[in-house]
Amino acid sequence: MLDRLDAVLPVRYWALALCATTAGASLLSVLVFQQGLWLLLAAGVLTARGVLDLRQTHHAITRNYPLIGHLRFLLEFIRPEIRQYFIESDREAAPFSRAQRSLVYQRAKGAPDNRPFGTQLDVGQGGYEWINHSMQPSRLSDANFRVWIGGEPGKPSASRSPCTQPYQASVFNISAMSFGSLSANAILALNQGAKTGGFAHDTGEGSISRHHRVHGGDLIWEIGSGYFGCRNEDGSFSAEGFEENARDPQVKMIEIKLSQGAKPGHGGVLPGAKVTPEIAEARGVPVGVTCVSPASHSAFSTPVELMHFIARLRELSGGKPTGFKLCIGHAWEWFAMVRAMLETGITPDFIVVDGAEGGTGAAPVEFTDHVGTPLQEGLLLVHNTLVGVGLRERIRIGAAGKVTSAFDIARMMALGADWCNAARGFMMALGCIQAQTCHTGHCPTGVTTQDPLRQRALVPADKAQRVHHFHHSTLHALQELVQAAGLAHPSQISAEHIMRRISDTEVRPLSQLIPQLEPGALLGGKLTGVWREHWDRSTATSFALQPATEGKARAEGRRKAVVVDEVQAPLL
Repeated sequence: MLDRLDAVLPVRYWALALCATTAGASLLSVLVFQQGLWLLLAAGVLTARGVLDLRQTHHAITRNYPLIGHLRFLLEFIRPEIRQYFIESDREAAPFSRAQRSLVYQRAKGAPDNRPFGTQLDVGQGGYEWINHSMQPSRLSDANFRVWIGGEPGKPSASRSPCTQPYQASVFNISAMSFGSLSANAILALNQGAKTGGFAHDTGEGSISRHHRVHGGDLIWEIGSGYFGCRNEDGSFSAEGFEENARDPQVKMIEIKLSQGAKPGHGGVLPGAKVTPEIAEARGVPVGVTCVSPASHSAFSTPVELMHFIARLRELSGGKPTGFKLCIGHAWEWFAMVRAMLETGITPDFIVVDGAEGGTGAAPVEFTDHVGTPLQEGLLLVHNTLVGVGLRERIRIGAAGKVTSAFDIARMMALGADWCNAARGFMMALGCIQAQTCHTGHCPTGVTTQDPLRQRALVPADKAQRVHHFHHSTLHALQELVQAAGLAHPSQISAEHIMRRISDTEVRPLSQLIPQLEPGALLGGKLTGVWREHWDRSTATSFALQPATEGKARAEGRRKAVVVDEVQAPLL
């Protein structure tokens, strides 16, 4: 029966036919009985929509399936919410699992975060990790773990032109997120929370806005390639503008952004329509004019010039800790920076390693998924290289990339970090529900929008308390981990403390799985792994990979003839 009807009038047109029939019947009812006007209007609109579907040329689905084809677009529109709330498991991370988000929400609200009935993780699955506990747990008075950056009072760094205003930072801080990417209310709440909790708030490359200054929380001022807040009219670096902002007592450290995990090697453009008076004021650009962040800096072009730029910023800021943030790309470019440190005697006070899994900034999918080194490998490379040239004690290392829990912090410290930053964790503390509409201006919770009406949903005074609670509760959990391990400070956590399951019958400490260079190894020519490949082909005067020497070429030939042993970095 249906086959016969379908041959006469295909089933896909039945919805349109029904609407057209209803419209005709309603018109007759209105003319004869003066009833059914609303039904006529509804059926008429749907019929007109169906006719347009048949005639339009942009969507094959609705051209073949008038009216009912729109159901596909509706279901596609609500699919992320349906999946998030009803389908995905608690441990399915995309990019943050329900369990991770719930932990942040509970700690931000000050709600109990204990879980009964045992772990939901599969402890027998390869990759499962844990921290070993001690038979003699320690007892610590508080969880206010801190680290000195830029030397210590009375003990300046050995760097040329050393820092004279060292900063004692929390081991857990707010990562770089700009005003413009975040709403004014979000910035207000984050900075108030940082002030209350005594931790640092990174401004992001959008510079210091009026909203950053309201509550006086400690700021890390990030300087990107657009030099916002310290630029001349042509977009070049302005020393005068920098000095004016950098000497503000609220600014505690200066961070040069070389690249970011969300889109390393990619610049940014803020369309003129989004450059509001507030954003223009913070960035030092004209209102309504398109704002460009180039992919690279104009203030330096070689590793040596970068070191001199660091020294210049440190001097202009009045001696404040100055360093840089990067997502590791070509290993030889990083090695070139280290060679420049050795050649000039100028060292940054800190380096923040941003993992490719970072992502508050919207980016092309190819960059999000396939560009940049993940945090673990980037952190290991930076830490080991500095150890290998004897500079590790001068330079503090921060780590950023999907850090939300105390175990995340402990693990990064075991791999070489001195402190951790979090962006999306603090966004979730503000109320972010991972709707992933950050780049559209339609954030449902008012975190990443400049729409005044949408921003009203985020009440700064309330969310500031949540930011503080999340930080406090996470450090309290870290304190308990440190105590369980029998240690006095998170900095004592090493790769020996963290265990990883390899298979059903094998577990090994991370110390046996990661590269660990001996102090001064690179200076003594003891090269393994990626250092064997590229250390000798880097130079302080250029970021480019240098040609292999004849001797290096012969060594390369010998290397390819042997089996690489395990110490050559399975994680690099």
